[in-house]
Amino acid sequence: MFHTLILIGNLGRDPEMRFTPSGQPVTSFSVATNRQYTNANGELVKETLWFRVTTWGKLAETCNQYLKKGSKVFIEGRLTADPRTGGPRIWNGQDGQPRASFEVTAQTVRFLSARGEEEATPEAPGVEALGDEDIPF
Repeated sequence: MFHTLILIGNLGRDPEMRFTPSGQPVTSFSVATNRQYTNANGELVKETLWFRVTTWGKLAETCNQYLKKGSKVFIEGRLTADPRTGGPRIWNGQDGQPRASFEVTAQTVRFLSARGEEEATPEAPGVEALGDEDIPF
């Protein structure tokens, strides 16, 4: 069996890099995806889903170096289920309301920065920098 998840969104905060006991780099960051539609009552509905993305190895180092809060990214990866629930990670927010986080392990991260915002073109496995003219949709 096989599954792949594709996300396009913006980082909600700066990436955080840490290291496993064996020294392997791991970088995590949150990505928000947005959807707008008109419901049956004619009202505009805005919906945001949050994903917690984890990258490993050289990809983790590159993401930590080049991404920042607000960066637009294309993520290709797989969902990682919470071992306790088999689904998304669930917790209570500061307001007491239940919250869920979808965990994604990324195999590919493409930087979708607007022209002029790119500081440098990263060259690492699984990482590509694209300009607006390269996006196929």
